[in-house]
Amino acid sequence: MQRINLTDHFLIAMPAMVDSYFSKSLVYVAEHNERGALGVIVNRPIDMSLGTLLEKIDVPLEVDGFANLPVLFGGPVQTDRGFVLHRPVGQWQSTLAINDQVGLTSSRDILQAVARSGQPRDVMVTLGYAGWAAGQLEHELTQNAWLTVLAEPHILFELPYEERLASALELLGVNLANLADAAGHA
Repeated sequence: MQRINLTDHFLIAMPAMVDSYFSKSLVYVAEHNERGALGVIVNRPIDMSLGTLLEKIDVPLEVDGFANLPVLFGGPVQTDRGFVLHRPVGQWQSTLAINDQVGLTSSRDILQAVARSGQPRDVMVTLGYAGWAAGQLEHELTQNAWLTVLAEPHILFELPYEERLASALELLGVNLANLADAAGHA
């Protein structure tokens, strides 16, 4: 079987996806290799803003423009831990460089920098992440659980979370309403 690498791709949950964690979700895959896959859901806000999160972890917010950013549910793994999807990649204590523009950081230093200087400007904060064991994501793809498409940074960092799923589908030339109508098995 030919190995696929979905790093830097979107996973678009098919309408038949019944798992409550992933139903109607858009996942950004940060890493995919022979050991499995890791990603974050990028369209599911929780009832918390970045300002509130920073307050909870005793990081004073000194710049404007970040307090009301929504914190997102990134997935069911380590939901007590923050993950910051950002561009540029930068130099942080614990960063996975996804490509030459985008990184996923789990260390506190990036939140401190955002709060202090407003940099990096393009950030998305999630609590938790989505993880797949070796071969698990490939199996889900054979079950038609996901559509995949190469990710576009503007969808991640320039669109409001509620527009991201439909915009990712548009990359494939698919309308969300049509996809919902076409669900089923032959």
